[in-house]
Amino acid sequence: MPYWFEPTTTSIEIGGRPMTLETGRMAKQAAGSVVVSYGGTSVLVTAVHSKPRPGIDFFPLTVDFVEKFAAAGKIPGGFFKREGRLSDREVLVSRFIDRSIRPLFADGYNDDTQITATVLSSDPDSSADMCAFVGASAALSISDLPFLGPIGAVRICRADGEFIINPNPEQREGAELELIVAGTRGSIVMVEGGGDQIAEAEMLVALKHAHEKILEIIDVIEAFQKQVGKEKLVPAEPEDLSELESEIRAKAGDQLSEAFQIRAKHERSAAVKEIEKGVINEYVDAYSNEKVEIDTLAGWEGRRTGLASLRGNVSHLLHDIGADLMRDRVLATGERIDGRKNNDIRQIACEVRAVTRPHGVALFTRGETQAMVNCTLGSGSDEQTIDGMVGRFKKAFMLHYNFPPFSVGEARPLRGPGRREVGHGTLAERAITPVLPEHEDFPYTIRLVSETLESNGSSSMAAVCGSTLALLDSGVPIKAPVAGIAMGLITDGKRTVILSDILGDEDHLGDMDFKVAGTEEGITALQMDIKVKQIDWDIMENALAQAREGRLHILNCMREETASDLGNLEPREELHEFAPRLEVMFVKPDRIRDIIGPGGKVIRAIQETTGAKIDVEDSGRVSIFGPDGASVEQALSMVGELTQEAEIGKIYLAKVKRVADFGAFAEIFPGTDGLIHISHLADGRVDNVTDVVSEGDEVLAKCIDIDPAGRIRLSRKEALAETATEGE
Repeated sequence: MPYWFEPTTTSIEIGGRPMTLETGRMAKQAAGSVVVSYGGTSVLVTAVHSKPRPGIDFFPLTVDFVEKFAAAGKIPGGFFKREGRLSDREVLVSRFIDRSIRPLFADGYNDDTQITATVLSSDPDSSADMCAFVGASAALSISDLPFLGPIGAVRICRADGEFIINPNPEQREGAELELIVAGTRGSIVMVEGGGDQIAEAEMLVALKHAHEKILEIIDVIEAFQKQVGKEKLVPAEPEDLSELESEIRAKAGDQLSEAFQIRAKHERSAAVKEIEKGVINEYVDAYSNEKVEIDTLAGWEGRRTGLASLRGNVSHLLHDIGADLMRDRVLATGERIDGRKNNDIRQIACEVRAVTRPHGVALFTRGETQAMVNCTLGSGSDEQTIDGMVGRFKKAFMLHYNFPPFSVGEARPLRGPGRREVGHGTLAERAITPVLPEHEDFPYTIRLVSETLESNGSSSMAAVCGSTLALLDSGVPIKAPVAGIAMGLITDGKRTVILSDILGDEDHLGDMDFKVAGTEEGITALQMDIKVKQIDWDIMENALAQAREGRLHILNCMREETASDLGNLEPREELHEFAPRLEVMFVKPDRIRDIIGPGGKVIRAIQETTGAKIDVEDSGRVSIFGPDGASVEQALSMVGELTQEAEIGKIYLAKVKRVADFGAFAEIFPGTDGLIHISHLADGRVDNVTDVVSEGDEVLAKCIDIDPAGRIRLSRKEALAETATEGE
């Protein structure tokens, strides 16, 4: 083996299977490169960074999780037959890794950094997303990047009362709880998932159980780092701005404190910007008026750079001073930016049928956050087909979240949904899914679209509340109403305040942001981002308890606001007048060909005649979907005539199709004939069949037998006798 080809491996057992980490064999020019193998799944994760760029005042981190169909032995669908933009699943995994690792880079490090996780081999029983996360942590840890990890992550499920780490698809399908949990040695840092109305205490137990396994992963990565890790980069020491900070605090501290007490978002923002503008101009004017002789191009460039640096420093210091003032006020007095106490919820207003044509619509407003949610009902042909690594499957429920720029008073070009919109929509979809009716009981395809009309804190939770109301307004029989709330945390290590229903500024300046959605019984969705190094479990328990109080308050407000339309948050008894109608019937699988007809001729004719859509499954399930009840009834009747089965004891008006010496063959309904034996044509002896019936005659005939081969025996004699008795 060549000297430059010396792979190093280590492994850990997770969920009863070994997970192996390897470096030194692939992608060796990356700053950090690790291949994580778990079962038959292998993921290559690389970490790279660019040279420092002067003047960068933010951390440009990019994380991409990429699934290559070749890894599963598949060819992509579509015209081009190659992978395109990231799928929603790839976006969600990328976001999960990004949000977990972003706070763990050293202060002052602002180099362009990219993490790429590429699936090389895909085993359905071993999910690639957990391999990608562990690989990202390991690649960063052994690289020269100033990463303050490692961290670990696991997926945890609970089924039949037992916790399962990194479950296979079958175990996940039957689970009542599923979470993805990431954490450091000191605390969890990210949670994503949900369950079927899980109690807060049970959720906390799951988080603790997951963290125990995370600690084992961290131990392995730390040992791996000691074995093959590179020397870490040391970011340049930041400029000492303590003197400038003291000056600015003296000049603008009182003004900022007053500005942060303005309750309206835009007025507060305008006041802060005006203060910032005045302070910056004062320092810039002083700098520009300095008597400095400049006689070279380098001198002018230095002057320009110095001026830009001064602007940036003053702006950042003003931001930090404002944040400190806001946080100190909350910790000292419990009073927040908008004057609320820590557990107060902003005013809530709800309205259904705000517009007329959608099948269900709700307008949900909480403070300066507002969402309009539309519910649309469709047929099986409207289901979303997803071409994934594990195969092609369909979704009968979709929730899409949009965040147009006008919702925050900005002017930006409209584009397709970004990563944030995909993530927020998935969170809301996860919150609603557990309470939807079984598809067999309500066989519609359901699409919810949440349009954020205003935003100042947790528009995703407004989407959850609005979705519940839109579903109820459309008549969908959900199992229980769901509400959501965004929670925050501010701590200085000694004092801690948990905030309910956080504003955008509190999210930005706080130490934890977590969103909890659920019913009165328990949690259906949870998303948590922790920005500080350690949060103890008591704080976590108190935060979940306070979130429950807030959720119940919001549910009660929703109930009161819509009582005249929805009663006690109950679905409307009838579907909207513009909603389509859907009926389901079952036929024997061997009768499907009668519905389809040669080349689809029969089913097309029915659809053209009635205006209804007909979906036929191999099992014999026939779904008839139409714009109104009349079209559905007509289609039902036509399909019923094609597929009806003879019933013993039932009397039919039969048409004689053929006469034989031993009897007459009569059609009881289209495509189905039976034999009326000569002995069953009439009372007494019949010498000739034609003495009683002729071809083309319509006669009453009772079905008296169906043999194992499906042959039908009819009796005119018994039909006449029975009808005569009824007439008497």
